[in-house]
Amino acid sequence: MDKAQNKTKVIIIDDDENICQLIALYLDKDGFAVDYYHDGETGLSVLRENKHDVLLLDIMMPGIDGFETLKELRTFSNIPVIMLSARGEPMDKISGLDCGADDYITKPFDPQELIARIRAVLRRIKPKSDKKIDLFNLSVNIDNFTVTLDGNIVDMPPKEIELLYTLVKTPMHVFTRDDLLKQVWGQNYNGDSRTVDVHIKRIREKLGDNPHWRLTTVWGVGYKIEVF
Repeated sequence: MDKAQNKTKVIIIDDDENICQLIALYLDKDGFAVDYYHDGETGLSVLRENKHDVLLLDIMMPGIDGFETLKELRTFSNIPVIMLSARGEPMDKISGLDCGADDYITKPFDPQELIARIRAVLRRIKPKSDKKIDLFNLSVNIDNFTVTLDGNIVDMPPKEIELLYTLVKTPMHVFTRDDLLKQVWGQNYNGDSRTVDVHIKRIREKLGDNPHWRLTTVWGVGYKIEVF
C-alpha cells in the first residue's frame, strides 16, 4: 500500500505560489500529504472529486474570494477549514467563522503554529480513541490519571485531571460551567457551579504559564484551552 494513503491530506487554496510552497514544505516534513491550488474555482472542483482531511483557505484571491469559496464549500462538504489572511481585522475573523471556518490565522505566521492549529482542528473533528492526549509539552492520560508537563509528573486529584482532559481534548472550544459540570461531575450533580472555578484555579496554579497554550477564561461564558 502507498504510504501516502495513510497520511493526513491537506489541501491549500492560496494564490501566492511562495506561500503554498513554504507551507507544503513544512507540512511534508511533518508527515502530511499536501495539494495546493491558486483559485477558489479550481480548489472547489478538486474538493468535489477528492477526499482531503483539512483545508487551508486564503481570503484574498482572484475570482471568488475565500469567503465565497467557503460558502460554496459548505453546501457539499464539512471538511475542517482554517482561513489564512494577511489582514487581522476582527470583522474578517468573524466573517470567516460565520461562513463555516473552524479556525483563522493571520499571515505571516509561524509554520509550527499552523501545524499545531491543524492538529487541534483534526482533534476536534476526529477525537482520538485512546485516553491519552498530548498538547505540546503537556500530556494528560485519563486511563491511569496522570498529568505530565515537560516530562515531569504534576500531582493532581482525579477531578482536576478529568476537567483538564475535557478541555485539552478539544482545544479552542469554549465550555460553559454547566457543560463541564455535566461532563466531569455527571448529569445528576446538584452542587454549585463555582466548583468549576475552584478546580480551574488549582489547575492553573499547578501548570503555570506556557508559551504554546493557555487555560483561558471566556468572561460570561466559561473556559477553553487556547492554542497559540
